[in-house]
Amino acid sequence: MPLTAACLLCFLVAINVTNFCLFWYDKHAARSGWRRISERTLLLSAFFGGSVGAMAGSKVFRHKTRKEPFRTRLILVVLLQMVAAHACAIFASGYLDAFAALF
Repeated sequence: MPLTAACLLCFLVAINVTNFCLFWYDKHAARSGWRRISERTLLLSAFFGGSVGAMAGSKVFRHKTRKEPFRTRLILVVLLQMVAAHACAIFASGYLDAFAALF
């Protein structure tokens, strides 16, 4: 695995675990009356790669599952990332085919 792919994988694992833990902490803080994590922070963390951890944390801890518009925004972040990943896969496929044709 190239170094860049390994770095990307490590980043994605780290941000998803972090986002999962953020959802746990926010749920715990809500029950304990402590200072909460802002919805903006949770959504930005999901936007920058932690959407899997956000969705998992939301389901596992039953946190922010009925809170609108947070739930809708989180789903939009996930859909945006799916479209972007699909576009990158199509671009990379075309780019690699064109590169392979040179040889």
